[in-house]
Amino acid sequence: MSTPQSRQPAPQTALTDPVRHPASAPAPVRTKRAFLLVLMTLFMPGSAQIVAGDRKLGRAALRVTLTVWVLVILALVLLVADRSLLINIITNPFASLLIVIFLIALAIGWAALFINTLRLIRPVLLAPGMRPIVGGALILAMVLSSGSLGYAAYLLNVGRNAIGSIFNANGPAIDPVDGRYNFLMMGGDAGADRTGRRPDSLSVLSVDAKTGQTAIISVPRNLQNAQFSEGSPMRKIYPDGYNCGDECLINALNTEVTNEHKDLYPGVADPGAQATLEAVSGTLGIKVQAYVLVDMDGFAKLIDAMGGIRIKAGGWVPISGDMVDEANGIHGMPLGWIPAGDQKLDGYHALWYGRSREFVDDYARIQRQQCVQQAMLKQLDPATLLSKFEDIANAGTKVVESNISSGQLGSFVDLAMKAKGRDVSRLTIGPPDFDASFSTVPDFDLIHQRVSQLLAAQSSPSAGAAGDVLREPSAGTGHLMAAGLTPAATPAKTTPPSSSDFTPTTTTPGGEPITEKMLNAFKSQGNEQAIRDLVSTNGQCAPL
Repeated sequence: MSTPQSRQPAPQTALTDPVRHPASAPAPVRTKRAFLLVLMTLFMPGSAQIVAGDRKLGRAALRVTLTVWVLVILALVLLVADRSLLINIITNPFASLLIVIFLIALAIGWAALFINTLRLIRPVLLAPGMRPIVGGALILAMVLSSGSLGYAAYLLNVGRNAIGSIFNANGPAIDPVDGRYNFLMMGGDAGADRTGRRPDSLSVLSVDAKTGQTAIISVPRNLQNAQFSEGSPMRKIYPDGYNCGDECLINALNTEVTNEHKDLYPGVADPGAQATLEAVSGTLGIKVQAYVLVDMDGFAKLIDAMGGIRIKAGGWVPISGDMVDEANGIHGMPLGWIPAGDQKLDGYHALWYGRSREFVDDYARIQRQQCVQQAMLKQLDPATLLSKFEDIANAGTKVVESNISSGQLGSFVDLAMKAKGRDVSRLTIGPPDFDASFSTVPDFDLIHQRVSQLLAAQSSPSAGAAGDVLREPSAGTGHLMAAGLTPAATPAKTTPPSSSDFTPTTTTPGGEPITEKMLNAFKSQGNEQAIRDLVSTNGQCAPL
C-alpha cells in the first residue's frame, strides 16, 4: 500500500511547475514567465519551446540556431582572414540567391516561433493590464529579429540585382599590371537623340594592388592625336594615332566608334568605351584593365542617395544659363552660384560643380571633377552605405556601366577599403602639370615619363606619407613641353595637390566680400573679365 502512496506527489509537483503549468502560479510569476519566454525566443530561438512547450520543435529550432551561430562565426573568421573571399561569396549571383532564400526561411521560422511562444504564454492567464504590454514586447522582439532578417534579405536582393545590372557576370578576370590596377572613369551624357556617349571627363584611377595607394590621372577631353595601345583594332583605322585634325578629340572617339567602327569589336558590349580605354592606355603608356562609365544625367541621383558630399571650394562656381554666344562661349545670366568655402553639395549642385567651365578653362573643371571623385570615395563609408544602401544601389543601376567582372568585386571592394583614408596623388595632362597648349601637340614620351614617375613614387616605401611628388612645371617649361622638348621633372618636397592648404577666395582684392549679387551685376554689365578675375581660383578644391 505504501508504494502507490509514494508515487502520488510527483504529478502534483509537475502541475505546480510555473513554467510548464502557469495556471496555478501567482499573477506576478505569470508575468515574469511571459517576459522570460519572449527573451528566450529572441536570444536563443527554440529554448522557450524546450522548457515550456513542444520539446521536439524546440530541439529542431535549437539545432538551426546553433548552425546559424556557427555560420556567423565562420563568416567573422573569414572577414578577418580573407575578406575578399567573403565579399565574393556574398556578391556571387548563385550564392547570394541561396543566402536570400536562407534568410527568408529563417525570418519565417523565427516569426513562427514567436507565434508559438505567444500560445505558450497564454495571455488569458495574465493580468488584464499586462496583456498589451507583453503583447507589445513580443511584437517588438519579432520585428527586431524576424523583421531584421527579412529586411536583410531584401537589401541583399537589391544589391544582387544592382550588381547584375552594372557589372559583367561573364567578364574576364583582371590581373594587376606592374603591381597596379588601372581603371578608366568616364563621365558623359547619353541623351535620346545621341548614339554613344561623349565623355566630359576622363580619369584613370591607378591603385596599388597591395596597399591601395591611389593616383588619379586626368586626361583632358580635348586631347588630340591620342595613341592607341598595342593590339587595338583602331590601329587599322588610325595607325599614327587619332589624328584627323581638330575634330579628332579623344572624347569624340566613343561616338565615332559606336556609330562607324563597332564591327571592329565583335562581342564587346560597348565598343566606344573599349576604344576610349585603349586610347587612354596608349596615351598614358600604361595598361588600363577596365572602365567604369558614369552617366552624368543620373550622377545627381547617386550623390543624393549618399546624402550629398562635403568639399572646400577655392572660388565661386556658376550654374550657367543658356548659351547666348557659342562662338565666344558666353552664357546668359547664371541660374545660381556655388560659393567659395566649405560646402555640402546635393546632387544637382555637385553635378554643376563638376561640369561648369564658364569664366575659367577646362583644366579648372578637371580639378573640380577630381575633387568630387575624391569626396565620393572618402565619404562613402560603411555607415553611409548601410543606412542608404537601397537608394545607392538603385541609383547605381541608372548611373554606372562597367566591364568589370562581378566575380572580382570582392577583391576590388577589399582594395577600396585599403585605399580609404590614404592621400591620393593627382596628375593632369594639362594645367597645372603641363602647359595649356600641351593637349593640342602632346609629347607622349613626356607623358609616359611623368606617369611612370608618379606611379614609381607611390610604390616607394615612403608612399602614403607626404613624400616626393613631381614639382609642377613653371610657365617657362610649359612652352618647352608644347614644343616637344623634355625638361627634367625634378622631385621636390611639396604639399600634395590634394592638400586643403589653400584659402578660398571670398573677397575682392580690395577686401569687399564677393556675393552672388556682385557677380550678377558684373554679368549684367557685360564685364566678363571682372568675373574671371574673381573666380579664377575655383579650380582649387579639397574633400572634407
